[in-house]
Amino acid sequence: MAKIIRTEPGAILSKAVEYHGFVYLPGITAKDTKKDIKGQTADVLAQIDAMLEHHGTDKTRLLQALIWVKHIKDRVLMNEVWTPWLPAEGAPVRACVQSEMAAPDVLVEIMVTACK
Repeated sequence: MAKIIRTEPGAILSKAVEYHGFVYLPGITAKDTKKDIKGQTADVLAQIDAMLEHHGTDKTRLLQALIWVKHIKDRVLMNEVWTPWLPAEGAPVRACVQSEMAAPDVLVEIMVTACK
């Protein structure tokens, strides 16, 4: 039976789950929610980079991204940070939707799946 690796498991979620060479990250929000949408997106992407590295992979191995934005009009600004962060010709499949966020200052939440 393949081993499931859970990074910092908590009562309701883990910071990552690795199984059969796949790394699943939870929805990640900015640590500093005083930033604008571009600042929060950069913060989230830095956290994603760090967690993928912790699991021995990186953004060149992204398979899927789910993105929630508080205001769909901010999608264009979020993409100004997202697009240059992606590796050339390495965009994952993706959904980006407007959503009511868990906290009023959260402007973006991103969840990704990558392989090793």
